[in-house]
Amino acid sequence: MKVLIVDDAPSNLKLLRAVLEAEGVEVAEAADGVQALEVLDHGTIDAIISDILMPRMDGCRLCQEVRKSDRWWKTPFVFYTGTYTSASDEKLCHDLGGDKYLRKPASAKALLAALKEASQIARNRPRNGPGLPSESDVLKEYSAQLVAKLEEKNEELARRTEELELARADLEKTNRELESRVQQRTAELKLSNQELESFSYSVSHDLRAPLRHIVSYIDLLAENCAGQLSDVNRQHFEAIRISAGRMTGMINALLELASVTRAKIRRRPVQLSALANEVCAELRESAPDRPVKMEITPDLKAYGDERLLRIVLVNLLGNAWKYSRKRTDARIEFGKITGLSEDTFYVRDNGAGFDMAYADKLFGAFQRLHSESEFEGLGIGLATVKRIIQRHDGKIRAESIPHQGSTFYFTLGEGAPHRALAAA
Repeated sequence: MKVLIVDDAPSNLKLLRAVLEAEGVEVAEAADGVQALEVLDHGTIDAIISDILMPRMDGCRLCQEVRKSDRWWKTPFVFYTGTYTSASDEKLCHDLGGDKYLRKPASAKALLAALKEASQIARNRPRNGPGLPSESDVLKEYSAQLVAKLEEKNEELARRTEELELARADLEKTNRELESRVQQRTAELKLSNQELESFSYSVSHDLRAPLRHIVSYIDLLAENCAGQLSDVNRQHFEAIRISAGRMTGMINALLELASVTRAKIRRRPVQLSALANEVCAELRESAPDRPVKMEITPDLKAYGDERLLRIVLVNLLGNAWKYSRKRTDARIEFGKITGLSEDTFYVRDNGAGFDMAYADKLFGAFQRLHSESEFEGLGIGLATVKRIIQRHDGKIRAESIPHQGSTFYFTLGEGAPHRALAAA
């Protein structure tokens, strides 16, 4: 048995073909009534299963054309629809000459039963048997049903359009409220940051005076009581002096951190290579006997605040100098990675390195990954560097392997016009 299936939805054709072929039925396909008539003209078809709502020629008109044909008028015709589902729709399908009517989806058993029953009906049907409605009556009924379906679809479309408009209005309202909330939270956060920065600056600034007094009185006591102090008490005084000095350093570092956060950015073309060479020269002067290989890529340029970018290089190159001091073959590099979408500079050393598991603590204030006994420092330098990079709309990250060295990568955002750099 060969069945022609007619449906404008490829997925429906695929599913129907799979169901019928699984039952041993041979299948031909058509996407609408026009194509179905072409298939009928060029082959032998034992039955037709057709959808109703299709472009160019729907299932109702296809059934009419089949019934008018001298060749195909007795072919079993099964209407298979998910749109025309009312009792009046079913009646129209029978009036048009349909042998069976099925609603989608139907099981393989139901489809095979419908084909069998349609075949029996078709064999016993006369060409123009009595009791069939006239063609004009059928056309009138079909037109009325078609108009009703179109009106129903238009109403559904209007309802969906209204729902979409309401959804769009709700979305726009939600977006406005969200944007307002974001602006409000941003303003609150900005104010909180300003207050925190002012507080940190004030506290740090106000702490310096009493701390100077403490150090001065310690020095006076140590001088006036020098002959009366035991070795243990002299050690105590020295420990107090060292702690006070460290606290002074921490306060000064906090003030510097606050200053780079509050300072106005003055962007201009900057020769980073020249700055790096100046910083490296100062480091060599601090330990002229130390053999360190320094490689500075020449003519590296950026666009930013020269004073702040010098602080970045002082901290990054200074760290590389400090953490590589236990290497007899110490090496420090400053360069730029080529081929990326934005300029990415780096400072690399082959020093102590650190465990990447703790990298999230690296840029926090007073966070240190090495003990004071290994390497001196306050743990504020990288926090200062990150603030400066962020103020330039850039990013900074680090990669490291313990005992093999570290590399710090940083960008400086999109504030640098290429023409300004080219002219630098």
